[in-house]
Amino acid sequence: MSTDTATPTTTPAPRDAYGAHVLADLGGIAADLLRDAHALESILVTAAKEAGARVLSAHFHHFGGEHGVTGVVLLAESHITIHTWPEHRFAALDIFMCGNARPEQAVERIALDLRAEVKNLRSCERGIAAPPR
Repeated sequence: MSTDTATPTTTPAPRDAYGAHVLADLGGIAADLLRDAHALESILVTAAKEAGARVLSAHFHHFGGEHGVTGVVLLAESHITIHTWPEHRFAALDIFMCGNARPEQAVERIALDLRAEVKNLRSCERGIAAPPR
């Protein structure tokens, strides 16, 4: 008679996060600033550098007239994006950074430079558990 000994199945411990992802809704911003692609690019690039990220490139587009701007700063550590609605004095930010870069610091700098009156943040760590061996 043989007995089977089952090896217990264990769930691997979660891996350290690959990075942090922050979504920020900023309100109460001057409409003129939310239409200024050059100013927004400068603000986001400065914030990225101050947060410890390395900027690879940036592309910003103003939709013309009274419309807003969409923009992306491509980072070695991932990205910062913005989309603005001047008619609502609102900007939506998406910041993902890995390594030692600090996305929360980037958000704080951007909110300060935009003189945002309202700031709502949602954050999460990004990553998956290591596969079982």
